[in-house]
Amino acid sequence: MRGFFYNARNGTSFAVINNEVRVPIFRYLLNRPIKSDFINHLQVAAFGDIGAAWTGSDPYAADNSFNRLVISRNPLTITLNSTREPILASYGFGLRTRLLGYFVRADWAWGIDDGVTLPQVFHFSLSLDI
Repeated sequence: MRGFFYNARNGTSFAVINNEVRVPIFRYLLNRPIKSDFINHLQVAAFGDIGAAWTGSDPYAADNSFNRLVISRNPLTITLNSTREPILASYGFGLRTRLLGYFVRADWAWGIDDGVTLPQVFHFSLSLDI
């Protein structure tokens, strides 16, 4: 999910929803064919993501390893149970275009973890499919 560093949540099950609105800005502004592949494919995007990963029957289950921390120090073993929110969300904006045959994406995103908005995270990616 954008807005977080890798492995913000992990588990054997996961769910994610992504919504994105893309606007090809130069295609709307110019009323003629565009010769530049870079400008022709340039898009501004706004997005929102929501998702979770968990171990157990569901994200809120008591056996979810996300909410359990076991500390072993001889001769004690301490189990801490917490009730953190397992579902993450993020929002942000980005730019997309095609450069040298590859689709290039740059996203600026803010994550929401347990009701707290986190600092901005920048994501850059290359792919063969936008």
